[in-house]
This record gives sequence, structure tokens and C-alpha cells, in this order.
Amino acid sequence: MKGKKQKEPVGFNPAEIFAALALLEKERGIPQSFMMEKIIQALTTAYKRDHVDVENVIVDVDEAHQDLKMFVQKNVVDEEDYVDPANEMTVEEAKKLSAKYEIGDIVNIPVDTVEFGRIAAGNGKQVIIQGLREAERGMVYDEFNSKQHEILTGVVTRIDPRTGSVSLRIGTGAESTEALLMSGEQVPGEELTEGMHVKVYVVEVRRSTRGPQVLISRTHPGLVKRLFELEVPEIYDGTVEVKSIAREAGSRTKMAVWSNDENVDPIGACVGPKGQRVAAIVEELRGEKIDIIKWSEDPAQFIAAALAPADVVDVWMADEGKACRCVVPDDQLSLAIGKEGQNARLAARLTGYKIDIKPESYQEGDEAETAPEMPEDAAETAPVEE
Repeated sequence: MKGKKQKEPVGFNPAEIFAALALLEKERGIPQSFMMEKIIQALTTAYKRDHVDVENVIVDVDEAHQDLKMFVQKNVVDEEDYVDPANEMTVEEAKKLSAKYEIGDIVNIPVDTVEFGRIAAGNGKQVIIQGLREAERGMVYDEFNSKQHEILTGVVTRIDPRTGSVSLRIGTGAESTEALLMSGEQVPGEELTEGMHVKVYVVEVRRSTRGPQVLISRTHPGLVKRLFELEVPEIYDGTVEVKSIAREAGSRTKMAVWSNDENVDPIGACVGPKGQRVAAIVEELRGEKIDIIKWSEDPAQFIAAALAPADVVDVWMADEGKACRCVVPDDQLSLAIGKEGQNARLAARLTGYKIDIKPESYQEGDEAETAPEMPEDAAETAPVEE
């Protein structure tokens, strides 16, 4: 009808925006305040884009009446100093609006409802979509960041035949995400198929422009520790403590444990009645052998135990540095060293000492068989995250 003022353009209804934000908070747990901040930011940016010289724009949110209004702020100046019409107004102009205004005051000039509505209608939907994605990514990041160094169960969704990497869906509902199990983090010889449920260890969670990146592993020593926590109540409640772990995934793991209660046998607790506890973990690790030894404050005793199943006759500690020489019966030299040096290598990693293994018949200057030379990092104790 001619002469009738259009209060709101088609497509802009503040009440609908408030209703949509309330629904998002109820169904997806995204705070209304977070989404409203995104909307206000988009509206002010859009207005400044259309009005290049304008510096100060504010959006007033009236939650009680479910209304939005936009204002341009201008500084009140003397006529002689009036040089920027987009951001300033003379004191005479200000007093026409209200006699209370003086030089130095700030006046809020309402943006025309039609213009504000056009800006809001053009940007509101896209802002809500982008804000929704950002909020969901943030929620997913927070969810999985709190689960770093924990075990999660994922479902294999895709296997890359070229690289061997496996995609898993971990989590449920809106807070689920895709995680990539790289070929280097998979247990050698383990075959994964689509639809298979697999336990993985969360190594790290990173933020990225495409959402959170969850780095997972099946080879990390922490996976073994968390599996024992699930199976052994004494470890979970802190009675038995896992001191260190050395692992060669798919083959063998050595784990040193200690009991804070003299009445609790740490090794027996981990093995369980008739070996049921450790058997369940071995099954989850697809047959990986697990050596459980008792940790000791005495390095010599600890090192001797770490070379199990071989018996150690004597341990000579070096005067300087973390190194030692272990003497074993002649017929157990190969057992102490292990296949391709694995037993000695794992013992070195478990204890943090470089270990030189000699037979009882060894004499200085003899060219007897000894443990293979360790790489530089072989004596580093495997990290065990709390």
C-alpha cells in the first residue's frame, strides 16, 4: 500500500534468529552467546564493507524482546574541527537530537531498519552455517583433546590401497570424527578390514582449518599400559604402578611394574587368575608376547630382571654413565641376547641403560659372542603417559 513504511524487509526477522539459536543450543549444545557473537561480527563487517569510511558500528542485542538494532557511533566535535562526516557530527547537529550532548560525547545513530535488514538477511544464514561448523569443530576438539593418551575404539571406514593408511570413525553422534591410522602406526602383519572395531591410542590432537586432527597409534607403548589399566583393577586404582614400557609392536613388549602395597604381588596382579588378564591383552594385540618384570630401585636388580627369560649371574655397573655389563651362563647367551638382539634391545630401552652381555667363560681379550651394538636411542626408557 502506498505510503506504508516497510519495517522489515522480507527474510529478516530477529525473532526467528533467536529461535534458531535456541534450537541449536538445545539440540547440539552450541551456546547462543557464541553464535550471536559470530552474527554480530558478520553484520558489522558487512556494514563497514558497504560504508568504507565508517569506523565504529555496534549491534545492540535485546534478548528480552528478541530484537536486534544497529548503530553507527559518531563523536561530537566543534564546527571548526568537523572534518570526518562518517564518524563525526557537529555539536549543533547533536543538540538537534538531544540537548544533553556536548563536545566529546558519542552519539549512536540508528541504521535504517530496511538497510540493516538487507545486510542481516544477506549474511545471517551464511554466518550461522560457518559458526555452526566452527562450534562443532571446537566441541570435537575439546572432546578428543581431553582423551589424549587414552584408548578409544574406532570403526574402520576405509583402507587406502596405495599407502596402506586406514581411516577410522571414532566417537559417536555429533562429536565423532575421522582419524587416520598411518601405516607406520599399524602393527606389522596385522590385517584390518572395513567395519572392524579396533582399539587405538590417542597420541595427540591438533587444531587445523579442516577441523581437529586426531593422531592415533596401534604401536605406541601407551596402548599396552592403557589395556592393562582396563584389565587390572590394581593398576587402575594405583596400587600397582607401571614404571616403564619397551615395545616392538607385533612381536614383544617388556613392562616393569611395582606395587605400593607389600601384600600385593605386582606381576601376579597383571597376569591374573590362570593368566586371564594378560591373555586378554595378548589377544587384543594379536598374539604379541608380553614380559612382565618387577621394577627395583637397585639398577643391577632391575637390569637382571629385564633380561628375563635369561638368568643373570652378575651385573657390573660402569663407574660413569648409564652402562653396565651383564654376565650370563654360557648356554643362555643367545637367550639373553634374543632373536636379532631383540631381548637385549628391549631390556636396554626398559631400564635406560646400555647393556653389554658376556658369557661366564668370557675372559678379557676373548672374541666371544656379545650383545649386538645398540643404536643411540636404544637405552632411552619408553615414555609412559599418565
